[in-house]
Amino acid sequence: MTKKPKLPIRILIYCVLIFVLIIINLPFIWMIVTSFKHESEVFSWPPSFYPTFFSFDNFKNAFDLIPMGRLLLNTLFVALSVTFLQTVFNSLAAYGLSRFKFKGRDQIFYFLVGTLMIPGEVIIIPLYIIVRNMGMINSYAALIVPFMSSAFGIFLLRQFFMGIPKELEDAALIDGAGRLKILRKIILPLSKSALFTSALFTFLGHWNSYLWPLVAINDSQKQVIQVGLSQLSAGWETQWTWKMAASTTAVVPVIIFFFFVQKQYVEGIRGIGIKG
Repeated sequence: MTKKPKLPIRILIYCVLIFVLIIINLPFIWMIVTSFKHESEVFSWPPSFYPTFFSFDNFKNAFDLIPMGRLLLNTLFVALSVTFLQTVFNSLAAYGLSRFKFKGRDQIFYFLVGTLMIPGEVIIIPLYIIVRNMGMINSYAALIVPFMSSAFGIFLLRQFFMGIPKELEDAALIDGAGRLKILRKIILPLSKSALFTSALFTFLGHWNSYLWPLVAINDSQKQVIQVGLSQLSAGWETQWTWKMAASTTAVVPVIIFFFFVQKQYVEGIRGIGIKG
């Protein structure tokens, strides 16, 4: 049995972890605090962490300058749509790659894993040409359809499915259950932690998406929040307090989403292993 570290060592470890936690979260805390400051306090010297008085004027000005409500709804719609579609299609693909034996199965899986090494910026131009030829430019479909599945999501779920005993499926097959019913009634309920983990990564990725919406969408009424935030920088001037207020508002839905899936996310990260 492994002995626990002595009390002084444990205290030192906790102090180091708390210090690292503060350093990591300092920019996030600074963003929130700055959103309540007056513009003159942002560059004051010596710098002050807390504002002289808290004001919500920056939030009002940010909402007046850009359509924050519309941008948030657009982003929420796109992120949730992509998350739902990827959960469905990634589950189907992962189940097939983890359970069915067919010629070229491993090669297909290795090819999917290999695509993870390709930067997203490399495929922007070919993806734009494909989407334009399909008539989806400047529409919500351009932000959703190309991302209905992902190699990372398939890899993540496939690894988790590999750890579920096949005896459960064999028993269901003997009872007359079909493959889709087995996936829906047995595999997916046992894989909630992996599904929530995949959903969280997908939601965060598309909530923070900037480059592709900037290329594919020209209509401001269909634009997403990250592109909208860039409008708060004009030329050589940036209203930092307004931008911090808008950024703080944009973070709120992500925090709410994580609050609901944090338990399953931790379990998913802990339970997913690299299996053959």
